[in-house]
Amino acid sequence: MAGILSFLQDRGRPHGGPIAEAVHTLDAAVEERIESRRSPSADRVFYGLSSAADHGLLWLAIGAVRAAVVPRHRRSFVRLAIAMGAESALTNGVIKTAFRRVRPPEYYDDAPLPFGMHRPITSAFPSGHAASAFTAATLLAEDDPLAPAYYGLAALVAASRVYVKMHHASDVVAGTAWGLALGRLVRRRFPVR
Repeated sequence: MAGILSFLQDRGRPHGGPIAEAVHTLDAAVEERIESRRSPSADRVFYGLSSAADHGLLWLAIGAVRAAVVPRHRRSFVRLAIAMGAESALTNGVIKTAFRRVRPPEYYDDAPLPFGMHRPITSAFPSGHAASAFTAATLLAEDDPLAPAYYGLAALVAASRVYVKMHHASDVVAGTAWGLALGRLVRRRFPVR
């Protein structure tokens, strides 16, 4: 608890030398840049995307529609659903527990969140939304001409987490890397053909 309090007092600033300072500098620069680009239309897009991707529901919906339209994708949907469950358990149950990074200060505001968003109960590092987005995109993209669209949507979902002030940019970068790695591992170890 003392560690969490010290992070809160330091506004989520990482401790630990030059690497931590560089991460903090990057996070602050990205957050400042996003602040200068806020608008009602961007709010609708990013808050809506972030909310739609809660619990991987956006990705499961895409996979389900794809499986319903193209029967050969049914097995890949089962693989997607299992992989998304495993990703969530690992990210939220193991990795976040190990790091326990505090979310941006705005997370602790008691005001209701717009567009149906919910405040997560887990710590910030890595971003679960980014991890699930890139795990799903990697699996959906296999042998699919829509691969660039899946990755583009994953990037928007990941970016939305910084925009809505639920994550620092470094949380999203780590979640993206973790999701890509996990998606590739699942594709290699559990081919659908």
